[in-house]
Formats: sequence, C-alpha cells, structure tokens
Amino acid sequence: MSSQKKQRFGTFPILLLLLVIISIFGIRYGAVSIRFDEILSSLQKTLLSSENLNLTERIFMQIRLPRAILCIFVGASLAVGGTLLQALFRNPIVEPGLIGTSCGAAFGAALYFALGATFDFNVGKWTLPLAACIGALISTGLVFFLSQSRNSGKSSIVALLLTGIAINALFLSGVGFLSYIARDPQARSIVFWNLGTLSGANWTSVAIVGFSSVSTILISLRYAKSLNALMIGEEEAQFLGVNIKSLKWKILLINVIMVAVATAFVGVISFVGLIVPHLLRILNGSDNRNLIRNSAILGGILLSAADLISRMVLRPAELPIGIVTSVVGVPIFIFLLRRKNYFF
Repeated sequence: MSSQKKQRFGTFPILLLLLVIISIFGIRYGAVSIRFDEILSSLQKTLLSSENLNLTERIFMQIRLPRAILCIFVGASLAVGGTLLQALFRNPIVEPGLIGTSCGAAFGAALYFALGATFDFNVGKWTLPLAACIGALISTGLVFFLSQSRNSGKSSIVALLLTGIAINALFLSGVGFLSYIARDPQARSIVFWNLGTLSGANWTSVAIVGFSSVSTILISLRYAKSLNALMIGEEEAQFLGVNIKSLKWKILLINVIMVAVATAFVGVISFVGLIVPHLLRILNGSDNRNLIRNSAILGGILLSAADLISRMVLRPAELPIGIVTSVVGVPIFIFLLRRKNYFF
C-alpha cells in the first residue's frame, strides 16, 4: 500500500477520534463544569427512566448533550454543503453563504418569526425549517440564474460571487426590515439568528437537523463520482455519461436542504463550508468520495471547537458562535482570494 493511500486511510479514524475528544470537552465545560461521574449517573438514570436527576444532571441531559450533538450535525451540514458547491463550480472559494443560501434561509426564518402568526403559517415542528428551505431555495436559484451568461448559459465564478454579494445584500435588507417591524421578542430572535447561536438546542432540533444532515450526506455520496468527473471539465464529464444539468440541480437542492435546515435552528454561521474542504484538500487531495465523508467529521470538529470557545471566552456569558467562525474564516478567505488571483 502506497504512503498516500495509507495517509488517506488513516485520516477518517483520526478525525473521528478528534471529534469524540472535542465533544467530550464541549459537554464537560461551560458556565457549569460537569464531572464524568455526573455524566455517567445522568445517563444511567435516564436509561432507567428515573426522574430523580439533580441540577447538574439535568444540565447535561437537557442542555449540554443535545447541544453537542446538534453542533456535530450542523457542522457536518455546513462543511459538506461547501464541499458540494466547490466541487460543482470547481473552485475552492465557493461556500453556501457566498451564493445566497444562508441569507435566504435567514430571510425565510425571519419572515416566519415576524409574520408567521399573522398569516397563520404553521405545520408543527417543521414550520421553521420549511420557511428557511423556501427562502434558501429562492435566493440560491436567483443567484444561479442571474449569474448565467446569456450566450453560453454557464456561470463564471466571478459572476457567481458578484451576484451572490448582491442577492445577499438584498435578503439581508429584508431581514433588517423584518427586524424593524417585528415586536421585541421576535426582533431579538432575528438578531441572535444573524449572529449564530446554539443556545436553543434541544432534542427536537437534534432530531430534525440530524435527519436532514444524515440523509442528505448519504444521498450526496451517490454523486461523488459524477463530481469527480466534473472536475476535468463539463464537456469531458458529458462524454463520461454525466448529465450536467441534472447534476447541478440535484447538488443545489441537496445543498439547500442541508444548509437551510441547519440554519433554521442555529442561525447564520459563516466560513465553515469554506475552511473545511480546503483543509481536507491539502491533507487528502480532491477525491470527493473522501472529501464528503471527511468534511462531515471535520465540520463537526471545527464547529464544536468554536462553540466551546464561544462559551468559555466570556463565561458565564456566551459569545455568538458566528463571531468566532468569522474571526477564523475571514483571513483564510482573503488568503484564498489572493492565492487564486481574484483581486484585480
């Protein structure tokens, strides 16, 4: 076995081990520290259907554990979403936030927060994710169609990014307007949304985001070979039997669902989908079969680490997690832009 194959084979278990370690730290530390014996006792009492949980055990079962699991699912969704888009457009600086998906989801959720009760729009637990998905689908579709060339019908990366900036500004203006007309509780929800937070994590959100994340990631793995073929060019991929138009729509739909549902519960978290695929390409190369799988794990690691930092920096207060990811992501994004000569 070659050294390159050994390196790629060993990456996944190493990432998995790191995910377990950082998740344990995330569960244990925060405004209140939780000991291992308290974790074990709370798990034992829960399995035995006992309701005699003390305060620390309730914090673990009702706050820390669902938050840690939700963090993994959200990080996986954002990272895999970035991997799929970068493979689709064959460029390492594309991520869901740059093509309007995140802002569209935020606008859909803000619309629900501000006007949902007025229009009696309620389909149970799926109302918020559905509103976010509709907003993300509209914004991403606008970016995709408006960035296409009239002659070739294809999107250049520069046109895509510039159109994404414009659509992001449009939908952010909509979010700002909804925040202005909303009542205080709804306005606060929208504001915290735009900063990104996992403070509202519960077992319901874990179930919904987990179902969305796992199902869309498994489906995306089916298109890894087609995305690999697309890397050599659209014409070459067509000769290999890849339906380019169908593939684009499927990948965009998968990306919209996984990112929108995640964004619906934690708000706008930027740059995870940009950083993770780029780091993995440095480690593992550009095979999307490895990238998609490893992105899910590394995305969970980075977001779990960011969440731990956000809770420890201003303890017992909490720093919005979107601020932490932006502080790390902005320098890397600028580095990629300069490296790819996108500055004129």
